[in-house]
Amino acid sequence: MSTHIAAEPGQIAPIVLVPGDPLRARWIAETFLDDAELYSQTRGMLGFTGTWEGHRVSVQGSGMGQPSMAIYANELFDSYDVQTVVRVGSCGALTEKLKVRDIIIANGACTDSGINRVRFHGLDYAPVADFSLLRAAVEASESEPLASAVHVGLLLSSDQFYSTRPELNEPFVQHGVLGVEMETSGLYTLAAYYGRRALSICTVSDHILTGEETTAVEREQTFGDMIRIALRAATAG
Repeated sequence: MSTHIAAEPGQIAPIVLVPGDPLRARWIAETFLDDAELYSQTRGMLGFTGTWEGHRVSVQGSGMGQPSMAIYANELFDSYDVQTVVRVGSCGALTEKLKVRDIIIANGACTDSGINRVRFHGLDYAPVADFSLLRAAVEASESEPLASAVHVGLLLSSDQFYSTRPELNEPFVQHGVLGVEMETSGLYTLAAYYGRRALSICTVSDHILTGEETTAVEREQTFGDMIRIALRAATAG
């Protein structure tokens, strides 16, 4: 039993979808999984296990930011031998190429955080997605009937939600970064360390340039296209 998830051995599936919002975790379990059972509510961070099209799947909230993601990713990989983690989160669009509710499948993640520089002794590490998951997600996005446009590209995992230096995003945009969120770089790094598969799929919940945004309820309960892609990709093969 781990410190923060506190599930019993065997309660968590080898495949886990990880939203930041625990209420989105509950919505995913109730909407997409059959026979979903709650295995954890420690610190209000809900976790469920059920089945999807015959595959055993768990959904675990992770909270916000790389430190929180690192706690849950470490425990999922190390304490519960999880093999595949797909982050299903929200992000802010950094470019006019994207609209609210578009989906980003992240092939890699930049960051303004110092976490990896501590890990790599001041050097820069490039956290990337598992290629098999990335390919399966792209294929799923092409075969599923979706209302949202799908983009493949880089995310920026920032340590600050309310940034006092928004101009620092500009060089990232100039080098192809599509959106900003707070977790993917940490997830991809830990998946590489443990030799596991990870992918981040994010729905644009707000647009940094236009100011358009979704409501909290919409972010919790209406990003179904992203979940369908994630489930199809995570269970492929």
